[in-house]
Amino acid sequence: MSNNVKLLFTHPVLPPYTFTADSHIINTMHPVTSRIYLASASPRRRELLKQINVSFETLLLRTRPERCDVDETPRPGEDPAAYVVRLAQAKAEAGERARDMRRLPKHPVLAADTTVTFDGHILGKPENAHAAEAMLMSLSGRTHTVHTAIALSLDGRREYRLCSSTVSFKGLTTEEVRRYVHTGEPHDKAGAYAIQGRAAAFITNLNGSYSGVMGLPLFETAELLQLFQVPL
Repeated sequence: MSNNVKLLFTHPVLPPYTFTADSHIINTMHPVTSRIYLASASPRRRELLKQINVSFETLLLRTRPERCDVDETPRPGEDPAAYVVRLAQAKAEAGERARDMRRLPKHPVLAADTTVTFDGHILGKPENAHAAEAMLMSLSGRTHTVHTAIALSLDGRREYRLCSSTVSFKGLTTEEVRRYVHTGEPHDKAGAYAIQGRAAAFITNLNGSYSGVMGLPLFETAELLQLFQVPL
């Protein structure tokens, strides 16, 4: 049988399947999609998706005129883990709206949100250098938690995963913090640091997922992609 020959049969109980000559089986009721949209402007998340060989296009939510903003304000008393799950799902939903408004092909939309928590408080992205220095000094010599939630959405179906890791910092001096903030690296990072950057020298222990702390946990991402039959 030639490699491009496909046979289609149906079964009175089972859904239809396509059998290819190389013995791969595809459920044709939930067809394979070879591409996804990443609803994030983060270069780190793009790098991580490329690391596991995912074919994707970046879908920016804040591009006019089809701007699809997500309110990232925590609700009063909201649990940090529930907060990132809510935002990841909201961003995936907004990504689907943006995709449809721009009349793009209907591929799944992947979204993510990361937050750093310390003593029950959510540490978002610092507004300025002073805020970044204050965040880093609060983490100095202590252990904090990093939550990253991811969500994948297509045509009303939405699945999510949560990855939580703990990170310990060495004791930092005021001068160390000031020099680090001066590099500009903390500017757009939750908790005011990047584990893949110069702040790696601050970390004495990581219990969890390195890629999760970066902003896209690869194990959980692969798990969701497989649920939607996106090939890796």
